[in-house]
Amino acid sequence: MSVQVQGLTKIYGTQRAVNEVTFEARKGEVLGFLGPNGAGKTTTMKILTCFIPQSAGKALVCGFDTEKDPMEVRRRIGYLPEHNPLYKDMYVREYLNFIGRLHHLPKRSARVAEMIEMTGLTREQRKPIGSLSKGYRQRVGLAQAMLHDPEVLILDEPTSGLDPNQLAEIRRLIAEIGREKTVLFSTHIMQEVQALCSRVVIINKGKIVANDSIETLQQKVVGERVVTVEFQQSVAEAQLRSIAGVKRVKSLGKQRWQLTGSSKRDLRPEVFRTAVERKWVLLEMRQEVSSVEDVFQELTK
Repeated sequence: MSVQVQGLTKIYGTQRAVNEVTFEARKGEVLGFLGPNGAGKTTTMKILTCFIPQSAGKALVCGFDTEKDPMEVRRRIGYLPEHNPLYKDMYVREYLNFIGRLHHLPKRSARVAEMIEMTGLTREQRKPIGSLSKGYRQRVGLAQAMLHDPEVLILDEPTSGLDPNQLAEIRRLIAEIGREKTVLFSTHIMQEVQALCSRVVIINKGKIVANDSIETLQQKVVGERVVTVEFQQSVAEAQLRSIAGVKRVKSLGKQRWQLTGSSKRDLRPEVFRTAVERKWVLLEMRQEVSSVEDVFQELTK
């Protein structure tokens, strides 16, 4: 495992900002790290990147302890914090060269040029960072985080301030990086979670409330199963209510219906069997799933 967190706790006075958090992140996956404001996400990330120490528990990055071997951890981590700290009076290429010197990169100029191209900064590379839009500053932050080719990338709200085109490019870049590295990815944009993350960890009030694949969480959270159906001919509501397992029926108009049943039973086989028996022409049948927003709200409300 690239990142292993066991019983991680951070206490400020009488407040437990992080309360016995345990999770792991593997190589080759983009792990979504989600939670409402004040849940403990950023505090956990700061501990993993050795910005602040934990009060209790253990965190390992590529086998190195954040307390015992902080310099080794820092060498293996690329970090883009929520508030992107940049030297705004420096030029883009100048800044990345400076970061490269800090990391003692052997082929610094070539690596800087590669990152400038990868993050779409070619046209902006000779501009002062202070003159860039927020979206381009985020790109500079991503470039510095990836410059030393770290094994683990920790991104706190990396797409904040990007326009739709920039969003698509950065998402594609993160997805490519996630095939070979470990990416811990925090965001409030749930569409990004669905598009990028193979697994999610949800933290609320300092505690982990979910740690699973998105698909599994969607199934666990739903208390009922909902199936949308459409028939070619007129079908009576009473006929649909008679189907085994159906608890509620709602008309959606034009022979489209929403059938609700228990989460433990898939309604589709019974609907299909009934349609065949009664010679109904079934134009559509789709089982609805909870959105990531629904899962998030259910677990953190």
